Amino acid sequence: MNVRQAYSPAAATQPPDALPSDALPSDGRVGGLPRNWLPHADAQEYLTFLSARADVARPEQGNMRHYRSFRRHYPDLRAWMAAPLTERVGAHRGAPWPASCSACARPYLYYLVYRGVLRLDWPWILAIRQHVLPPDQLPPAVVGFLAEVGREAARLGFAAKAGEARLPPMLKRLYLHLGAAGLLSVGEREITEFEQALAAFGTRDDLATFYGNADTYQRIVAQHRSALFTLRTVLYHQRRLPVAPARRLPHRQPLPVSNPAMGALLERYLAARQAQHTRPVTISKVRCFIEWLSRERPAVTSFAQLTREDVLAYAAALQEVISQRTGQPLTVEARITRLSDLSVFFQDLTAWGWDGAPSRPLIGARDLPKRVRRIPRYIPAHQLDPLMAAVRALPCPYQRTALLVARWSGARRGEIRNLDLDCLDAYPDGTPRLRLPVGKGRVERLVPLHLEAAEAIRALAALTPTMRGFRHEQTGVESRRLFVRQGRLLSVCYLFDAALTQACQSAGLTTPEGAPHITAHQFRHTVATELAEGGARLHTIMRMLGHTSTEMTMVYAHISDRALTEDYTKVLGPGAVVAGPIAAQLRSGTLPEASVEWLKANFFKTELELGRCLRLPQEGPCECDLYLSCAKFVTTREYAPRLRARYAREQELIADAQAEGWTREVERHTCIAQRVERLLAELGESLTESLVGPDESA
Repeated sequence: MNVRQAYSPAAATQPPDALPSDALPSDGRVGGLPRNWLPHADAQEYLTFLSARADVARPEQGNMRHYRSFRRHYPDLRAWMAAPLTERVGAHRGAPWPASCSACARPYLYYLVYRGVLRLDWPWILAIRQHVLPPDQLPPAVVGFLAEVGREAARLGFAAKAGEARLPPMLKRLYLHLGAAGLLSVGEREITEFEQALAAFGTRDDLATFYGNADTYQRIVAQHRSALFTLRTVLYHQRRLPVAPARRLPHRQPLPVSNPAMGALLERYLAARQAQHTRPVTISKVRCFIEWLSRERPAVTSFAQLTREDVLAYAAALQEVISQRTGQPLTVEARITRLSDLSVFFQDLTAWGWDGAPSRPLIGARDLPKRVRRIPRYIPAHQLDPLMAAVRALPCPYQRTALLVARWSGARRGEIRNLDLDCLDAYPDGTPRLRLPVGKGRVERLVPLHLEAAEAIRALAALTPTMRGFRHEQTGVESRRLFVRQGRLLSVCYLFDAALTQACQSAGLTTPEGAPHITAHQFRHTVATELAEGGARLHTIMRMLGHTSTEMTMVYAHISDRALTEDYTKVLGPGAVVAGPIAAQLRSGTLPEASVEWLKANFFKTELELGRCLRLPQEGPCECDLYLSCAKFVTTREYAPRLRARYAREQELIADAQAEGWTREVERHTCIAQRVERLLAELGESLTESLVGPDESA
């Protein structure tokens, strides 16, 4: 009788609880056989298989004896499958009969899987620490599959030793459960079932019977999960999985929602936002508000019952609520974010008209604290030089390249991480050009790149093997990426946070607690500040940074410390050469202290065409048409070319007024020309030089 014809793999893989009553012997062990029974393999066929194996010297004295003993005890394989797990697993030494019988019969059970007669269940497979399956006991197709997966893993960058230690044991367990055909077509469903089986086996009461303690089993589970991640990566790049695998972070349990009605509306809101592929507000912040209501406002059971006073009371108690949960004080920015998210949540519910939603807005923008506009923190030169030396010494080429690109491009971290493999080309003059992908600004852009960063990109691209690309989160376009190692896209934390921690420690740029003193975003501020100080146009800085409004970029145009310092020292610094009515007070230092402090804070705003107006706010607005004779007007040698140009223009106006016979106009322009002439004399400048200076075009 053909064993394959008498056996249904689907029926054999049913759990013991699902086996039909007539699938077991009538006496529970060795009685009469049912009509729907699962027979054993033929003895002569099994002996022939054993004789062909090189590692079995005398099969008739060992393996065949165990085969006959196992067959006598379990005439129907279904009886063995329905037995307790401890009996089915057995042990080689010291175990009572029939446990030792099952343990000695494992080679025979592996043979049944080899022949496609049996598919073993997950509890039995996982209860055994190590399955001994030599290559000659595996089908040739399975041996080829194991070799192919190993080669592909090595090509993607996985260590060969790690692959040999983790992949084959995991794949052999999959083979024992799926069979040869199932293993060759393994996909996400089968891998997920394996992970679920690992988790379920770890909750068994008799886990210590098989592994001694839970820690030993968890170490094996960690090895299997690492191997499953490698397998997923290989299958993805073979285009057998639709989505690239991602490392799973520890799952944080959400805060419980004590109010069922509010909790149901919150989950409905989250589902609606996800269906629209839009980012919802942080749900945990709304849950925190609901829990506060349950403690402080138990009578409020629906969002429709909320009043503005309830929300304002929560805003007032927010500092205490968060401090109790985290043990840290609540910053102004965190307070604004929490209340803003709550406001957006209420506005959405009201606009959608859902039952249980507030009937009107409860909190608006005017109820939020004002955001503090801080000056961007760039990296000063005395810190930038040793930091970049440490960056160039980083051993990892991925981290080194990421930080070099950040230093010379001003791109955001996420934009750098998602760089395509062919992101680099050149302008017609040969200057390297970097194509930055869609990021926060929802737009691609091309920016020039320093040669050092361009060479690092080319060197890294040469190390990247040919593999499948990754789908962009925003565009949905699949493309090959630059920062890919072991078949997966490297994380922002590894490329920037871990790299900067190492570089800052090497350069001595750490806080007293040992944390890095520099962040990756400061490279962006540094590039923008250097462009502003170098005289770059506002539009150039906007395109480099990917800003969508001039307001975002103007902060860099206004904080050029070097330009501000130079202008400040020319007027208020010691030994400054100045001219004007207030020049004597500046040189003698007789200005009141309050006036000096105001001038220091507002000096950049005082510039006029030909100098600066140092008029204080309490003195009223400056009369712009009379600033040449204003008591608060001051100018420096920097404005000498403009003064000469103004003098020449006044001379032209005098000649024109004389031709027209306008006597009063001649007098007015003559006075202005004389005033400009005196200012040039006080500055030690002559009227005989070129009337159009280098700053005239500005």
